[in-house]
This record gives sequence, structure tokens and C-alpha cells, in this order.
Amino acid sequence: MSVKKKPLVVVTRKLPDSIETRMRELFDARLNLDDTPMTPEQIADAVRTADVLVPTVTDMISEEMLKDPDCKLRMIANFGNGVDNIDVTAAHARGITVTNTPKVLTEDTADMTMALILAVPRRLIEGASILTEGKSWPGWSPTWMVGHRIGGKRLGIIGMGRIGQAVARRARAFGLQIHYHNRRPVAPKIAEELGATYWESLDQMLARMDIISVNCPHTPATYHLLSARRLKLIRKDAYIVNTARGGVIDEDMLVKLLEAGDIGGAALDVYEHEPAVNPKLVRLAKAGKVALLPHMGSATIEGRVEMGEKVIINIRTFLDNHKPPDRVLPSML
Repeated sequence: MSVKKKPLVVVTRKLPDSIETRMRELFDARLNLDDTPMTPEQIADAVRTADVLVPTVTDMISEEMLKDPDCKLRMIANFGNGVDNIDVTAAHARGITVTNTPKVLTEDTADMTMALILAVPRRLIEGASILTEGKSWPGWSPTWMVGHRIGGKRLGIIGMGRIGQAVARRARAFGLQIHYHNRRPVAPKIAEELGATYWESLDQMLARMDIISVNCPHTPATYHLLSARRLKLIRKDAYIVNTARGGVIDEDMLVKLLEAGDIGGAALDVYEHEPAVNPKLVRLAKAGKVALLPHMGSATIEGRVEMGEKVIINIRTFLDNHKPPDRVLPSML
């Protein structure tokens, strides 16, 4: 009796051991054990040879790759919630199914966002560096290393989806007043629960907030949503926190405003050209104006395992000729 050939699944980066083991059991899985990022040429080769590609948010799957006449792919099972790394329209036109891993990273990202909301006004990273970088600590003083309390301040959330709402719940517990801008208002029940004020005009909201949290997805419509013009609307004593995508903010203008003292501070977990980080941002961080993290918002082992489990479910469902639960269509973007 012949044995059915397993589909070839190419995984671009190292995943948690339990996920890789399960993939080896279910598929002809080609893993990336040393976690070296694949080059565009290697990804293009995978597109020509694999049945299923499992990329991460840093792997660009372009229209050019997907239009290759030798493209063999039937599915792209993205290991990540955002799909701005994939040309979903080109994939759909080619008959390639695209999936992602939603509803997994909400709490982890909201936790990190709240941590950064606290970190900048209270100068946590700046203060910690005094003890870890050989700087002189004169001891406690009534006027040294003072920051600002966050209770009673106005938090403006850009993007009131799952993560934005989770941030709002945490922030409300710290006594922040919740404001938000979204494509449309949230359901009245959610707004009442969060005590949230809706602003149809992003410009008007930005000009009135003490802290601004970016929690919207990166799409063509949100690229540089915080443009040079909008960044100039922000108050001089306000703070910006971004745990979404770097491209949502005009980073060059943000740097200029921070350098000039026209924005109070910023906390960034994502960057417009990552993994490259603007050297001027690093200098600002050393001067205590900015808190920088290396894209850690969703970095928990529990979250990564749940993402992997979703990838496997999507692949198995697709291979069983059913609609994957997390399918992404161009109309959804």
C-alpha cells in the first residue's frame, strides 16, 4: 500500500521546540534551526518548491515572488497577526490562501504598552541606567529624577481594536482618562465599560492628549498616519508610545521634535526601518528623552506557542480542504 506524501512546509525562522516537533510529525517540514533570517533569494526559492510557506512578520513576500511562473505555493501561513509583509492581493490573484494568527498577542502587547506608558513619564529606564551603567548616584533627593504621575492624565489610543481595548482596560485601572480615534466608534457597551471618549478627528484628539498610544495595524492607509503635520499638533509635554508598527509614525519628524523639545518624550518598541534603529533615537535614549525596546511587545513563550498552534491548525484545515479559521482576504485589509 502506498503512503501518501506529506506536503512540504518551509518555515523561515526558528519556532518553539514543541511547535517544530509537531510540524515534523504532521508535515514534511523544512525548519530553520539556527534562526538565521532567510534572504529574499531563499524565500523566492521556497515559493517555487514548497506547498506551504510559514513566514514571520519580517519576511517580505512580494508580488514579484508570487508572480513567478514556477510558483508552487498553495498557502502562506503567516506566523504573526500583521500581514503587511505579504502582498495579499497578489497571493489571492494567484489562488494562494493566506492566514495569520489573530487574538493571540492581545494581552502580551497590551501589557508591554502599559509598561511603556508607565516607563516614560516616570523615567524608569533612565533611572535604572544610573545603577547599571556606572553612573554616580547621589542618593535620594526630593528634586532628583522626578517624573510625572499618570493618574488623571488623558490617554489617546489610536486604533481601538482588540489590543487598543486591552490597553484601555489596563490604563483605566491606573486612573487614566480614556480617549480614542478609530475608523468607527466601538459598540456603546464597550465604550461605557471603558469610559472611552470617541474622537472622529484624529487631529483634534492629538492636540488634547497627555499620552498617545499607537495600536492600529500597519496598512497603506495607516502609513505615516502620524505625519509631520500631525506630530506638530501634539503638546510639548505629551508622550508617544508605539507598540504597533514603526511605519505608522514619520520617524524622522518625531526625532526632530524630540530633539527640539517640542514633544515631551516617546517609548518605542517598533521602528520604521527595523532592525535598523535611527542613531539619533539611540542618542535621545541615552539623554533620557526616549525609551527604546527591540520589538518585544509580543515576546512571551506562551504567546509564541499559541501562535505556532494557530499556524498548524490553519495548515491542517486547509490541507483537509476546509476554510482555515484565520484566512486573510484583500477586502479585510
